[in-house]
Amino acid sequence: QVRLVESGGGLVQAGGSLRLSCAASGRIFSTYVMGWFRQAPGKEREFVSAISWIGGNTYYADSVAGRFTISRDNAQNTVYLQMNSLKPEDTAVYYCAARRSRGGVWTAPNEYDYWGQGTQVTVSS
Repeated sequence: QVRLVESGGGLVQAGGSLRLSCAASGRIFSTYVMGWFRQAPGKEREFVSAISWIGGNTYYADSVAGRFTISRDNAQNTVYLQMNSLKPEDTAVYYCAARRSRGGVWTAPNEYDYWGQGTQVTVSS
């Protein structure tokens, strides 16, 4: 069992910044990759970023590359998503996710085994 709890969402003006946190607990040793996804109303869940616990390898969606930074604190079992230069189109519920293997497609939601409840990010124009 792995529990993921997101925090840090809120309302911010375009061009502003937010930092999301994902606190993991339980059998964290069984997970290898942590990811962030987002879902806007009426749209499918889309990949944002991912990082491996070991090595800290990162991957970003083209839509956020250069603006968002994913990081992790292994000692605190926490993953962060620093979001800068936010745009209205970034508005969505952001979900933290974990997968048990490093292989396969990191960008696909169905490749992840555990999910948090999500945290709302709203960017005003």
